Amino acid sequence: MNITKYRDSLIHFIYPVSRFFARLGITPNQITLLSLLFGMGSAVLYAYQYAYFAAGMLLLSALFDFIDGGVARINNKKSRFGAAIDWIADKYVDGLVLIGIAFSGLVNPGIAAIAIFGSMMNTFIKPVVYAEIGFDKKEDGKIKDPLESVGIFGRPETVITLIVLSCLNHVDWAVIVIALMTNFSALQRVFYLYRNRTRY
Repeated sequence: MNITKYRDSLIHFIYPVSRFFARLGITPNQITLLSLLFGMGSAVLYAYQYAYFAAGMLLLSALFDFIDGGVARINNKKSRFGAAIDWIADKYVDGLVLIGIAFSGLVNPGIAAIAIFGSMMNTFIKPVVYAEIGFDKKEDGKIKDPLESVGIFGRPETVITLIVLSCLNHVDWAVIVIALMTNFSALQRVFYLYRNRTRY
């Protein structure tokens, strides 16, 4: 699926919301913090089996994560620190939500552990490639590299799967899908690097 490669197109749809927050004077890093707090709230709600409310909190977390970059562009407050914190906050949310689900009893903890591993590895591959191969070209504060369009299941797909299947009362299915697809996506990226190793 790889929704990430359509990120630039999707930004236009949420631009009015970003502009609203930009006018309020809220900084991008403050919005990132809000995203993290909503994500933590979602994790707690999942742990107590309030799946519907947890999905709602996760949706709010994802929306704030999406608009912080827009606010940074509108107010010309892009920074390397902000980009790094945004990335770190995203992975904290992903990990905490899956840990919350693991503690809830809604899914086998072993499957949740595989999902956490896949989620982290799917993302971990990118900074390793940046460091070892040296991708450093940025557009709107984001590094642009070939891996952006490689892999069919990333963070957007993970969040959407959790929200939709939680609303359908199938949190267990969501975690199974995430466990399978994030690890498969990570392997796709490794295979891509192997096939194109002579180019780098």
